[in-house]
Amino acid sequence: MDFEKVKSIVSDIKEKQPDIDRVMFVGCGASMADLYPGYYFVSHESTKLLSSIHTANEFNYDTPKGVGEHTIVITASLGGSTPESVAATKKARELGTHLITLSMADDSPIIKETEYKVIHGFHENYAAKTEKMSYCLAFAIEIVKQFEGYQFYDEALAAFNGMPDLIENAVKSVGPSAKEFGDKYKDEKKIFVLSSGASLGVAYSTASFLFMEMQWIASPTVHSGEYFHGPFELTEKDAPYLLFMNDGSTRHLDARALTFLQRFDAQVTNIDAKDYGLNEIASDNVIDYFNPMIHTGVMRVYAEELAKARKHPLTKRRYMWKLTY
Repeated sequence: MDFEKVKSIVSDIKEKQPDIDRVMFVGCGASMADLYPGYYFVSHESTKLLSSIHTANEFNYDTPKGVGEHTIVITASLGGSTPESVAATKKARELGTHLITLSMADDSPIIKETEYKVIHGFHENYAAKTEKMSYCLAFAIEIVKQFEGYQFYDEALAAFNGMPDLIENAVKSVGPSAKEFGDKYKDEKKIFVLSSGASLGVAYSTASFLFMEMQWIASPTVHSGEYFHGPFELTEKDAPYLLFMNDGSTRHLDARALTFLQRFDAQVTNIDAKDYGLNEIASDNVIDYFNPMIHTGVMRVYAEELAKARKHPLTKRRYMWKLTY
């Protein structure tokens, strides 16, 4: 990841407009989920900046008031051609915002509409699949640092530097457990997905895209803290659950849900960031924001094994890219 580019872009924005008062994150689908850790960071660490996250077409048709020259907008699209995200990027530019866009495609329609472009990897390895998410978090941290200060900045940079190797080492170790997951869940029609903190976006992405879009498995997303406020009524023996357990401030929420699931013999798979040594690269001060990267890397292997067991490739679609909609 090019940290110097991140610093340079934020510095340029600050020189143009030192009175930024809000940071907005806009995208669709998995890209919106990848923006979630950045949104989560600003909303939890900043004392001055408003932060919000929006699905692109809602931003297009119901644009929040106050968006303008004092706003930084970060948009994202993996291939860069998602029509709603391209339109949202264009709209943000027309509203006079300071616009940063993340995509893996340098010549894509979304990149042509932006002010500051960042091209990330994806296909190179499992760590590369988290680059969009990592860049978004890096921008969030850099924005807070430059506009109001962030005392744990160096600790965050250390975590970024350690993350690629951590992910690659993790995915090398999960083959047997991922295969077990695929074999165990291959015939399920529904899988509940739980998490909390910055990894709520990973839970949403896993449920909506890896399961519903790519495997045609119904998959409700449940916040671990909200599990006990209604959804736990569906917990019963052998009911299928996937939990992304965080290492950090919200671990108690995940652990409480796990204890209840085990109490009633639900079929639960727990992908725990602590098992992969996240605390070896991320200090207690910043660890909350780096759980999503390790969860994303490991889950990709689990999804691949599930697809093999179901004989349903991750690229198979019923409607997407095949119809006008």
